[in-house]
Amino acid sequence: MGYFKEVSSASWAFCEGLWITLRYLFKPSVTVQYPTEKLVPYERFRGLLLFDAATCIACGLCAKACPSACIALEAQTHPETKKRVPKAEWYSLDLGKCNFCGLCQEACPTKPKSVWHSLDYELAFSTRDDMVRCWKPGFPLAGRVWDPVQKAFRDPESHISVREVQARI
Repeated sequence: MGYFKEVSSASWAFCEGLWITLRYLFKPSVTVQYPTEKLVPYERFRGLLLFDAATCIACGLCAKACPSACIALEAQTHPETKKRVPKAEWYSLDLGKCNFCGLCQEACPTKPKSVWHSLDYELAFSTRDDMVRCWKPGFPLAGRVWDPVQKAFRDPESHISVREVQARI
């Protein structure tokens, strides 16, 4: 009797699995032809980390909140009084270390945020130096630049390597 019970149980399990397969067989597919079609990420998606020097007050909270230490910055000092000025002297983002947690964005006290995650998910780099974004007034940004007018990323006009920017800092 145990043999027939086991065969009927296995048959029932097989029919249940087949039913689930047949149920999904006639639903439309969700495959996207990637290079020509692109999915729009959800609103809370955390993609490429961006920095706006105009709104940054160089408080350093983003660097302190970052668990992977991918953010580094230094505040400007007044040349005469040597007091701290609420502007960044230089700012560096290492996307190779970033784990895209969003803690830097939450810690930023400025409105609008000076550091935030965009919806850009195409983050392929050819070298490790391309993963680092450096900003310093008077120097072009190393890496790709967000153009707010065109709402797209572009390469800087005169590309400067990360090591050159770090050597000048």
